[in-house]
Amino acid sequence: MWGAVVNILILGGTRFVGRHLAEAALARGHTVTLFNRGQSDPNPGLDVEHLRGNRDGDLGALRGRRWHAVIDTSGYVPRIVRASVELLADATEHYTFISTASVYAPPSAPLPAAPITEDAPLLRLEDPTREDHTDPTAYGGLKVLCERTVMDLMPGCALLARLSLVVGPRDPTDRFTYWPARVARGGEILAPDRPDRPIIPFIDARDVAAWIVGGVERRRTGIFNVGGRTGITIGEVLAACRAASRRDDVRFVWGSETFLLEQGVTPWTELPLWLPLERDYLVTLDSAKAAAVGLRPRPLAETARDVLAWDLTRPAAAERRAGMRADREAELLRRRRAVQDTSR
Repeated sequence: MWGAVVNILILGGTRFVGRHLAEAALARGHTVTLFNRGQSDPNPGLDVEHLRGNRDGDLGALRGRRWHAVIDTSGYVPRIVRASVELLADATEHYTFISTASVYAPPSAPLPAAPITEDAPLLRLEDPTREDHTDPTAYGGLKVLCERTVMDLMPGCALLARLSLVVGPRDPTDRFTYWPARVARGGEILAPDRPDRPIIPFIDARDVAAWIVGGVERRRTGIFNVGGRTGITIGEVLAACRAASRRDDVRFVWGSETFLLEQGVTPWTELPLWLPLERDYLVTLDSAKAAAVGLRPRPLAETARDVLAWDLTRPAAAERRAGMRADREAELLRRRRAVQDTSR
């Protein structure tokens, strides 16, 4: 272990996960340097050093410097990751790479699948020259290649964190935020499938940050799944959201998967946290290895409460990136009632 203060370089911005990482490190008395373009959150209001640059061709601000540890939150393209790691390999003693559970290949056996542990099969990118990481068909495969680059260039010094869905205050995606915000509006709410339907084991960004900073302090290495409790259901999520909102006038109307697909509901986007069964294999993501070395997801109720409180501070005109429009939901609820009436 290092001394009491660790000098940490974070590659990436402070819009979401990077923000919580910087705050966790500062709270534990460490020194933090941020390297990013200064676009998504140019004035984060944190007591850190800011270095400006671009990982794709403008790394000059990093030359001639040293840090105890690097946390890479923004590596998506192997070529770009390689350039950063090659420059920093002799300038640091520890490298944490933020990866994703999307590196895992879908199981060949029918769902429900066996637990997905760190040695599960990985995706293989047919064209390794691709760099379009925003394409869902390439994202996971590119992350696999990024992981290999880090492990090859930092042997015995790398920590790979394969994150599940990350939620919490400041999440710009609305993939979780939609639910506490929608429940807070009250009334009838269209909910996906059935209350006992398991969903991907998401995790609060603040718990991710605490675990990663703790791993940096201990120079932890290896590959870890970093997610929440396996087996969590959409019913539990919505119950926690109702408790956070303190609304008594909420009624969940459960639309079967068949109904939702027939109505053209877009999985994951219009109804966040829901995917059709044949695509939902990550529900079995197993984070027991990380839990054995300190990963402690906070209670779901706390995340729901804090996300709702944060969401209420956002501008009223802020456009949601996920979730169902009120008029669309009202129409689907009407159709759902009609289907129910004809089946009687």
